[in-house]
Amino acid sequence: MFVGLMRIELRASWVNSLKEKRMIIKSLISRIKNRFNVSICEVDKQDSHKNIVIGISMISTTNKDLDGIMESIVRYIDETEEAVIVDIEKEKL
Repeated sequence: MFVGLMRIELRASWVNSLKEKRMIIKSLISRIKNRFNVSICEVDKQDSHKNIVIGISMISTTNKDLDGIMESIVRYIDETEEAVIVDIEKEKL
């Protein structure tokens, strides 16, 4: 069993309020959770309306599959026009 953890920091420079940010986060988290079957939530910078930090955890039977899921998630987020990826931290246990 392999466990993967990711911390992804995003920037949504066009957002003007926390309400807009919450709408983006709710949508993004829901789509990622449904598409990749992972655990995901906002983990930091909740009071900053332009910065988004999400944490993602996943379990896989092989290390190769885990890498593939992580890369697919990053690519999926990168393809959305809601926010720009600023930083990615990955860890495997």
